[in-house]
Amino acid sequence: MTTSTPSEASGLRVGPLARWGAYAARHWRRVILAWVIFVGVLGVVGASERGRFADDIQLPGTESQAARDLLEERFPQQAGDPALLVMQAPAGFNDEAVRARVEDLLAQAAQLPDVAVVVSPYAPGAGSISRDGAIAYATLQYSGRGIELPDSTLEALFDFVDDRSTPELQLEVGGAVVQSGEIVPPGRAELIGLAAGAVILLIAFGSAVAMGLPMVTALFSLATGLLLILLAARVLAMSSFTPAFAAMIGIGVGIDYALLVVTRYREELARGLSVIEAVSVAVDTAGRAVIFAGGAVVIALLALFIVGIEFVAAIGVAGATVVLSAVLVATTLLPALLGAIGHHIDRWQIRAFHSVETHRDTGIWFRLSTAVQRHAWTSAVGATALLLLLAAPALDMRLGFSDAGNNPESMRSRRAYDLLSSGFGAGFNGPLVVAVELPEGGAEAELNALSAALGAAEGVAFASLPVVSPAGGAAVISVIPVGAPQDESTTLLLHRIRDEVIPLATAGTGLEAHVGGITAAFSDIGDRITERLPLFLAIVIGLSFVLLMAVFRSIVVPLKAALMNLLSIGAAYGVLVAIFQWGWLSGPLQTGGAGPIESFLPMMLFAVLFGLSMDYEVFLLSRIRENYVGGMGNSQAVARGVTQTARVITAAAAIMVAVFLSFALSEGRIIKEFGVGLGVAIFLDATVVRLVLVPAVMELLGDANWWFPGWLDRLLPRVQIEGSTAGPMVVDANTDRN
Repeated sequence: MTTSTPSEASGLRVGPLARWGAYAARHWRRVILAWVIFVGVLGVVGASERGRFADDIQLPGTESQAARDLLEERFPQQAGDPALLVMQAPAGFNDEAVRARVEDLLAQAAQLPDVAVVVSPYAPGAGSISRDGAIAYATLQYSGRGIELPDSTLEALFDFVDDRSTPELQLEVGGAVVQSGEIVPPGRAELIGLAAGAVILLIAFGSAVAMGLPMVTALFSLATGLLLILLAARVLAMSSFTPAFAAMIGIGVGIDYALLVVTRYREELARGLSVIEAVSVAVDTAGRAVIFAGGAVVIALLALFIVGIEFVAAIGVAGATVVLSAVLVATTLLPALLGAIGHHIDRWQIRAFHSVETHRDTGIWFRLSTAVQRHAWTSAVGATALLLLLAAPALDMRLGFSDAGNNPESMRSRRAYDLLSSGFGAGFNGPLVVAVELPEGGAEAELNALSAALGAAEGVAFASLPVVSPAGGAAVISVIPVGAPQDESTTLLLHRIRDEVIPLATAGTGLEAHVGGITAAFSDIGDRITERLPLFLAIVIGLSFVLLMAVFRSIVVPLKAALMNLLSIGAAYGVLVAIFQWGWLSGPLQTGGAGPIESFLPMMLFAVLFGLSMDYEVFLLSRIRENYVGGMGNSQAVARGVTQTARVITAAAAIMVAVFLSFALSEGRIIKEFGVGLGVAIFLDATVVRLVLVPAVMELLGDANWWFPGWLDRLLPRVQIEGSTAGPMVVDANTDRN
C-alpha cells in the first residue's frame, strides 16, 4: 500500500528518477548486491574473453591501405609483422667472434614461437650493418600480425632479448610486433589522480565519510568501464593508449558526477528531509543533471564515428563507455550507498575543513561576481584577451603523429629507435613502402627506373632495389627519408613522391604504384580527419546549441555558451602547441622533445571538453535563470547564481584538473597531451569563463540574455534539467522516515 506524503517545504518529486531514488535508498542492500554481482561477472568474463590493445590502422579508401592490401595479397610470406632485432657491438660486426655469436643468436631466434623467417644482417644485399660497423639489425618475420599473436609469443621474444643482451653485444627489439604488444605504462598517474581527488573532496565536504562515497563510486564506475572496454576490444581496434585514456576520463567524471549528487543530498538533509526523501530529490535534480551532462559527452564522443577511422571511433567508444558507467553508478549505486549511510554522511568530520554551505550576499563569491559586473567591459575584454593570447600558438599547430623517438626511454621501442637512428639515420624508423602492381609480362626496366627516380628525389636518403613477388605481378620498394617519421619534411616528401615523382616515373609504363607504410598511414589519417573535421564540429556544436535552447528558452545563452567553450578549448590547443610542438617545458614534463600534435587529438579533446563544459554551463545558468524567472533583476540573478554554484563548480573543476594533470606525469606522450589539454581547458573554463566572462557578458547583455522568439518557443520541446516539483513523492506508508 502506498500513500502520498506531501511536503510543502521540500518540493518533493514524483517522476521516475525520484521514484527510483526512493527505491534505491529504501532497498539499498539489493542494489549494492546487484552491483557487486554485476562487476564480478564482468570481471570473470573479461578475464576469459579479453581483447587486445594495439595500434592497428585500417584506412579504407586511402592509398596507404591500397598499398597494404596489395602487399598482403602478393607477398604472403610477409603477411605477418616483423620484429627488428637491433644489435650494437663495440668491436664491430666485421669481427669474426662477433659474427659467430650473432649467427648463433639468430639460429636460436629462429626457434622462437611464431617466427617464420629470420633475415641475417650478413645476408647478401641485406644492407643491415651501419657504415661504421658498430650497429646492425636482423629481421624476425612472424607468421601473424602483432595483434593476432598470443601474449606468450611476445613474452618469449622479450625474454630472449633480455637474457642474451651483454655489454659486448647489446640487444634491443622494435618493429611492428613490439609496438603492437607494448602498452604505454600509465605509471602512478591513476593513484595520484585518485589521491588528489580525495584531498579536494575532503576539503569540499569536511567529512571523511562524504569524501569516501565519491571515491568508492568512482572506483566502481572505473572498473565497470574498463572491463566493458576489455570486452569491446575483441571487436574494435583499440589503441595501446586506450586503457590509460579511459582511466583518466573515468576517474575524472566518476568523482565529479558523484560530487554533484552527494552535495545535493547533504543540502536536502540540512533542509530537514528524511534520508529517503533527500536521496529522491538528489537523484531527481543532481542525478538528472548528471544524465544530461554525461549524455552530452557521450553524444560528442560517438560523433567520432563520422571520421570513418576505426581506431578513432574506438577511442570514442572507450570514452563513452566510462562516462556511461559513471552516470549509471552515480544514479543507481550511489543512491543505495546514501540510503545505507543515511544521516552518517557527515561523520568523521575534519573541523579544519568542515563548513556549512551558505548562499548569503556577503560571501567571497558574491563579492567577486558583483565586482566583475561593476566593471563588466573591463572584465569581458580582459578575460577574452587572456584566452585569445593563450590560443594564439594554435595558429601554428602542425598535426601528425609522434614516433617511437618520443616514447619514454623505459620502452623497448624507444631504445631500438635510438639505436637504429644512430646507425642508419632517423628516417630508417619510418620507411615509405612503395607497392607496385606490374603489367602482364613484367616491366623490369621501368621498375628499376622508378626505383632510381625515388632514390634521386629530394629528401630521400636511400631507395632499395625492387623486390618482385614470388608469383610476379607485384613489387615493393623501400624508401628511407632523410628526416624522422614525425618530421614535417617527411610529410612533404610523401606528398611529393605521390604527386610528382611517381606520376612522372610511371607515365606510360603500365605500373601502378601506391605509397604505404606506417608513416604514410599516419599522414592519411591526418588528411581524413582534416576532411571530416568541419562536419564533426557542426554536429557537436549544433546539437549542443539546440539542446541548450530547449533547456533555457533563449538564443543568446546557447550562442554565448558555444563561443565561450570555443575560447577555452582554443586556449587549451594553444598551450598544447607551446609545450608539445614548440618544446616549452619539455624537460620538466618529459614530453620526449618537440613534435607534432597527434592528428586525432584536437577532435578528441573537443568532443570531451564540449560535453564536460556543458555540465558547468547548465549548472550555473539553471540557477541564474531560476532566479531571473523568480522575479530578480538580471544583475542580481547573475550574482546570486554565481554565488549558489561557485563552490560546487570550483570543487568539481579542481577534481577534474587534478586528475587530468596527474596524467601529465604518465610516461606516454599521447596521454600527457590529453592530460595537459583537458586539465588546462577545465581550469580556464571554471575560472576565467565561469567566474569572469559569464557574469560580465550577461551583465552587458541584460534582459536580452533571455530573448526567445514565440514561434521557436512553441516549436522546441521543454527540457527539465532540475526535474519537476509538481507534487509529492510517493513513499511506502509502512516505511519509517529515517
